[in-house]
Amino acid sequence: MKILVVGGGGREHAIIMKLAESPRHPELHCAPGNGGIAKYAACHPVKATDLDGMLKLAKELAVDWVFVAPDDPLVLGMGDLLRENGFKVFGPSKAAAIIEGSKVFSKNLMKKYGIPTAKYETFTDPAAAIAYIKEQDTYPTVVKADGLALGKGVIIAQSEDEAVEAIHIIMEDKVFGESGANVVIEEFLTGPEVSVLAFTDGESIAPMISSMDHKRALDGDRGKNTGGMGTIAPNPYYTKEIAEQCMREIFLPTMHAMNGENRTFRGCLYFGLMLTPNGPKVIEYNCRFGDPETQVVLPMLKTDLLDIMEATENESLNDLSIQWKEGACACVILASGGYPEKYESGKEISGLNEKGQCEGAAVYHAGTKLDGDRFLTAGGRVLGVTASGTSLKSALNAAYAAAETITFEGVHYRKDIGKRALAAKG
Repeated sequence: MKILVVGGGGREHAIIMKLAESPRHPELHCAPGNGGIAKYAACHPVKATDLDGMLKLAKELAVDWVFVAPDDPLVLGMGDLLRENGFKVFGPSKAAAIIEGSKVFSKNLMKKYGIPTAKYETFTDPAAAIAYIKEQDTYPTVVKADGLALGKGVIIAQSEDEAVEAIHIIMEDKVFGESGANVVIEEFLTGPEVSVLAFTDGESIAPMISSMDHKRALDGDRGKNTGGMGTIAPNPYYTKEIAEQCMREIFLPTMHAMNGENRTFRGCLYFGLMLTPNGPKVIEYNCRFGDPETQVVLPMLKTDLLDIMEATENESLNDLSIQWKEGACACVILASGGYPEKYESGKEISGLNEKGQCEGAAVYHAGTKLDGDRFLTAGGRVLGVTASGTSLKSALNAAYAAAETITFEGVHYRKDIGKRALAAKG
């Protein structure tokens, strides 16, 4: 069996490492991949968003499966193109991927089907958006670009000046391109955040182990928003009772809502949740595995990922009993100095073996490239150092012990990943 994974970050590395565990021993390919992925799969220089190029590659390789991991190609319709040409695909159709591709769509979907979320209004005109902000006069307030923005299209404004500036930045300066043509302005929710990834075939839905992302660049949840500086799983705030409530009020209603809109979702549906004093509410949906949540969720999966992929495409997920490991998992992201703003690449990484790994942890490569037998930095988030343990504390200790053995010029990582979760566990 041949599998092509689309993408080239830490999430894709985690997916490839999990597929490599399959008893069916699939032949693994990745496009475009990265330095670390190249040690586990054949990498091909095709951009993740190159739909025609990916189809050509899939045909040349005669693959059995294509796992489309990032949001952009899914929103562009890569899943449809590949399926139309006879390939089995893990990932939703273009019609279903809009749940992430447009925040205006997802908010309106939740309103229509009674799925709990923050109160909001949508705008296409900057002047109308600013007038609404001044009329509401409630802070903090949340301003979101409608489309995809690499996880950075959300601004939490603490004052009127900041909110107005957010409108200028998103809608007029177009820092997120056409993603900012429309904006959502919504109420600021408080409470612990939880990420729940779920497998779904459109008929049934199987949530994975919960996780907690750490978005801010600096310790104490300070600094700029990033794509994620670390994660832990499971999330201690997400109790059995809350999980049951989310299944009743959020997960199943979302699946049924998408069916009701003739946008049946098959693949991995990501729920970004806030556990507010008034119950769990949806902050956002993603149409794919989260990054870096995947790096702590997939290591806990016992069931063959290939079996789940087949069940998702064949609408037989309900017949599969998905098993998870006991214990906990923690991931610490090693980033380039200056990330998420300006940073330099091409720095040599030391502390990794010839497979790009180190003792005591799994190292998922997010932004690396190979230069002969050397690994060089090639992105903002460089490595995800991930460890499992019988407890969250032991997993964190192992991840940090491994992280300390890896160095490159300007390396930066948060020292408090999981701190809030440990406090919650008491």
